[in-house]
This record gives sequence, C-alpha cells and structure tokens, in this order.
Amino acid sequence: VQLVESGGGLVQPGGSLRLACAASRFTFSSYDMSWYRQAPGKERELVASINYSGTNTNYAGSVKGRFTISRDNAKSTLYLQMNSLKPEDTAVYYCKTRWENYWGQGTQVTVSS
Repeated sequence: VQLVESGGGLVQPGGSLRLACAASRFTFSSYDMSWYRQAPGKERELVASINYSGTNTNYAGSVKGRFTISRDNAKSTLYLQMNSLKPEDTAVYYCKTRWENYWGQGTQVTVSS
C-alpha cells in the first residue's frame, strides 16, 4: 500500500486549498478512506471519512460545512477541498485507509496572514 499526499502549503485565513492523496499498490476502489490531521502539540484527529464508492461521507464538527472529502476511483485519488480556512486548521494532514492502518507521509497546511 502506498499513499502520497500533496497540495499543502501556506494560505491566508479565509482562503482555500485542495489536498490530494494518490493511492497505489492496492485496490483503492474497495477501501473506505479518511483524512486526519495533527497540529503541533496536539493529538492526531479524524477530519473526514468517505466510503469506498463515495456515496457516504462524515466530518468532524470543526470542519463541517467548510471541508469536502471526495474521491476519484478511476484515478485512485482521494481529495480534501478546504474552504474558509482558519489558523486553527494549521496541521499536517494525512490520508489513511479508514479501517486499516495504512498512512501517507502527510502534507503541511499552514493558515496564517
């Protein structure tokens, strides 16, 4: 299993970013997937999850209405569209298979003016 995140960076408050997670070496379309994040000095937390077909999604209360998780099974890619970003969204973002312990290496998102 290989998961490679991209799309992180520095953005001003109120801005947007789209993260991507390219999956390989497993049948991506058969796996539920999740995004997690870890801010400095804090526990890693679940941000959003999506089922294998993309028909069911779940969000943490802190991001509901601002973030959207999606997937393109034809491209074996998971996405996280992040809008109305806040400084408290600053963290390293990781993609993960939802029920198995396979993680990407993470991508840094920094929200700051």
